[in-house]
Amino acid sequence: MSELPSTDDARRDAGMATRRQVLGDEWVDRAVAGTTPFTADFQDFITRVAWGDIWQRPGLARRDRSLMTLSITIALRHWDEFALHVRAAVNNGLTDAEIAECIQHAAVYAGVPAANHAFKVAGPILAELRGS
Repeated sequence: MSELPSTDDARRDAGMATRRQVLGDEWVDRAVAGTTPFTADFQDFITRVAWGDIWQRPGLARRDRSLMTLSITIALRHWDEFALHVRAAVNNGLTDAEIAECIQHAAVYAGVPAANHAFKVAGPILAELRGS
């Protein structure tokens, strides 16, 4: 098992690098530019903890973490996060067919209405990313 970053600064740096690799520079630049004094601590928390701790752990590949994140956001019906993570899943190497399988699988555990909506959200994003 590899070492995780041990200081806040190291976790922040590793987290920002991973955040950019998974979400893309354009999205992260917009998020950083939109940071206010009110949201600054939360943005730092996300970067250090979600991206600097959890996404750095060696126990799962990024594509597996993407599948899990898609499933969880479908189950919780967090559609903005789901849309963001459809893009991230593509960045992490998931195919459209694998994303569709994830949504199909979620229908059994999270409900058909949630899966139906997930297909409606994911379809245009995948078409845009694939240039179709």
